[in-house]
Amino acid sequence: MSAPLPFLPFALPEIGDEEIAEVVDTLKSGWVTTGPKTRRFEEDFTAFLGEASLQSLAVNSATAGLHLALEALGIGPGDEVITTTHTFTATAEVVRYLGADVVLVDIDPATMCIDPARVEAAITPRTKAIVPVHYAGLAADMESLLAIAARHGLKVVEDAAHALPCTSGGRLIGTLASDATVFSFYANKTITTGEGGMVVTRHAELAKRMKVMRLHGMSRDAFDRFTATVPSWYYEIVAPGFKYNLTDIAAALGIHQLKRLRGFQQRRVELAAQLDDGLAGLPLTLPPHAPRGDLHAWHLYVVRLDDNAPVDRNRFIERLYAAGIGCSVHYIPLHLQPYWRDRYGLAAAMFPHSQRAYERMVSLPLYTRMSDGDVRRVCDAVRAALS
Repeated sequence: MSAPLPFLPFALPEIGDEEIAEVVDTLKSGWVTTGPKTRRFEEDFTAFLGEASLQSLAVNSATAGLHLALEALGIGPGDEVITTTHTFTATAEVVRYLGADVVLVDIDPATMCIDPARVEAAITPRTKAIVPVHYAGLAADMESLLAIAARHGLKVVEDAAHALPCTSGGRLIGTLASDATVFSFYANKTITTGEGGMVVTRHAELAKRMKVMRLHGMSRDAFDRFTATVPSWYYEIVAPGFKYNLTDIAAALGIHQLKRLRGFQQRRVELAAQLDDGLAGLPLTLPPHAPRGDLHAWHLYVVRLDDNAPVDRNRFIERLYAAGIGCSVHYIPLHLQPYWRDRYGLAAAMFPHSQRAYERMVSLPLYTRMSDGDVRRVCDAVRAALS
């Protein structure tokens, strides 16, 4: 009898010798918190997006970035911010940090991104901003959302945690007409710094406010104060800020992960195509692709069981795990989570598309360290689970 195959995890980061050497260099340098490598990572990120008018601010999480962006836009008590129920709680919780209210809307069932028509229907005199989520690496309908925002005088902060790199209308997410865009570098994202994120904006005043609030509301950041060649110990606290800076240790990873991003994305495209081929003909709805001419980041590969599938979603996951295949569910919608459900009196019937997707969805493994054989193994396990 052959030995069982090792467990195939849902996600693994790909860390190479260059990242390791850069981290070691950082540790030896004596500067391990926010400093020269964080600044270099920010500059490299702006260069990757290809527009010199943008400013990139490194932060310790995408959650921090969303919070900073909304705070800089003046969101506060009495305001409403519209986002999708089909997201991780971080997208919405930052609105509550500021004392504002969250208005959740349903998704487009084809793309699983926020539905622009439902956004416009939810606008009230209290609405101040929209936070679209680019789900699984597919861009939301930003042309429609930006048009809605312009008609109603609303701010737009993109939750681009899944969206590096993807495009909308041929333009990279991060370069659109939104007020700010926030990326994530969590361990399972398309590039990683372990924990971390980046806020991108083309508005100088927003960038200035976020830089101050990123580090305790100080008038000067630590790197400038501690590397000056003349005494520069003096600073002022101009606002009750936060502790949201990214360390040089984390940025050292990001510098080289960013260099490899195009290759990572191409491998994800290849893996997604292999999964499409291997799962064809099964009672599954496979993930939507980007429109012609646009780029999908393929952060997640999310399938949905059809009504004629012989097992339900939970049993399907159990069978995959029994076969040694890791998987997950993205997401348990916010309208089902006790805090959001109870605070706003939400019910599943108010979000039929998100609810239906949730009951049938499974995220299968998709990461650059997967081999072609790993993909075949996933497809074989899915077929067996549905037999």
